[in-house]
Amino acid sequence: MALPDPWHEFALDPRRPEHAGLRAADADRDVVLGVLGEAFAQGRLDREEYDERSDLAHGARTLGELPGLVQDLVLPAPMPSPDGTRLPVHTVGHDDVHAAAVRRWERARREAFMGWIVPTLITWVVWSVTMFGGFPWPAIVTAATSVPLIGVMVGRQDMIAHNQERILRKRARRARKAIERGHDPRELG
Repeated sequence: MALPDPWHEFALDPRRPEHAGLRAADADRDVVLGVLGEAFAQGRLDREEYDERSDLAHGARTLGELPGLVQDLVLPAPMPSPDGTRLPVHTVGHDDVHAAAVRRWERARREAFMGWIVPTLITWVVWSVTMFGGFPWPAIVTAATSVPLIGVMVGRQDMIAHNQERILRKRARRARKAIERGHDPRELG
C-alpha cells in the first residue's frame, strides 16, 4: 500500500513548476527522509535503494529534486492550481533522469576516491614509521587502488549513460506493475 500524501507537509508544493527551482530547506528534506524511512521499515525499499535515495535527499538543493525520490512510494494527489482546478501529478522528465544518473556517478566517484585514499594513506604512514628508506612497497598499494578510481573517472560518460538506462528500466518496470494493478502509471511517477 502506498504511503499517505506527504505533499501537504511542505511549505511549498515541490511538484509545482514555479516552486521547483526554489532552494529546499532542511524541513523539506526531512519530509522526504520520513517517507523513505517509513517505506524502508515496511520493506518497500531495500537497503541499497534506501541509502541511495537518502543520499540524494540529503544532497538536494532545490524543491524540484525531491518529488522524484518518493513519487513511487506515496499516493498520487493532484496539485491545486491557482484557479482552484486540479492539475495532474508532476512526472519526472529526462532532465531529472540525467541529473539522477550524474548523482549516481558522483557517488561512485566518491566511493572510488575513498577506496584509494584510505589504504594509500595508511600504507604510506606505516611504511614511513617502520621502514623509511627501504623498498617503497606502498607504491604497489597506491597503484592497485588507483585502478578503480581511474576507471570511474575515465568511464564517466559510459557510467552516466548506464545509470540513465537503469533508471528508465526501473521506471518502466514500475509502470508495467502499475498497469497490472489497474493504476495509471503517469500518476505514479
